[in-house]
Amino acid sequence: MTKLFSWNVNGIRSVINKGEFQKFLKNYQPDIICLQETKANQEQVEIDLPNYFEFWNSAEKKGYSGTAIFSKKEPIKVINGIPGNITKKYQLVDSEDRDSSTEGRVMTAEFAKFYVVTVYTPNSKDDLSRIPLRHKHWDPAFLEHCALLNKKKPVLVCGDFNVAYTPDDLARPGPNEGKKGYTAEEREGLGNFIKAGFIDSLRLFKSGNGYYTWWTHWGNARANNVGWRIDYWLASKSLKSKIKSADIHPEQVGSDHCPVSIVLDI
Repeated sequence: MTKLFSWNVNGIRSVINKGEFQKFLKNYQPDIICLQETKANQEQVEIDLPNYFEFWNSAEKKGYSGTAIFSKKEPIKVINGIPGNITKKYQLVDSEDRDSSTEGRVMTAEFAKFYVVTVYTPNSKDDLSRIPLRHKHWDPAFLEHCALLNKKKPVLVCGDFNVAYTPDDLARPGPNEGKKGYTAEEREGLGNFIKAGFIDSLRLFKSGNGYYTWWTHWGNARANNVGWRIDYWLASKSLKSKIKSADIHPEQVGSDHCPVSIVLDI
């Protein structure tokens, strides 16, 4: 069995300083860990991980964004970012000249039987100013990257997609209709992954609402489970029979997101 975890840590140094990353490792003992919003370069992080190979993709802007993959098995290859031919095709620069391809948002690790891709999708912002970037540029570019990998071997895609896909994926869909994280454009972006043959792994095991991965700091939202499911493990259809479980882990604190996991018989 292979246990894979994804977690938007909202600052890896903060989670380590709280002692929560150490608890996470001890309690779950993942084989592969994908992190988003690390907000640090590797040399800034003081933690000893003797059982893992570490790979980091940090943003050019200090203390911002960033992803990492830690694995007990050494990958065949690790690729930072979306390949240049795809970024050039889709022009990942928004109206304020912010180049999302320099923000450390994507990593791909190739293993013998599958790829693991982790993503920290650009937030659309309260004023929805990044919706055009998301809808016309980022989402199709990221899907094309994953679809091309899928032609070679099965793919597991994880991370913070910054969108709740269905009404069951947020506690209050009505009041949030059309707001960031729940616009038609953002939902279409994730829906295109499903149309392309990727499986939302959690929904193989759990139906209905209440399964959230992010909570605002306001109004005691986490304690009351007034949240959003914006963190996912998607998988190639060819892996469906290999997926033995998929879950969320709200008991793990330290970030405004909780970890999400998938277990493969592979």
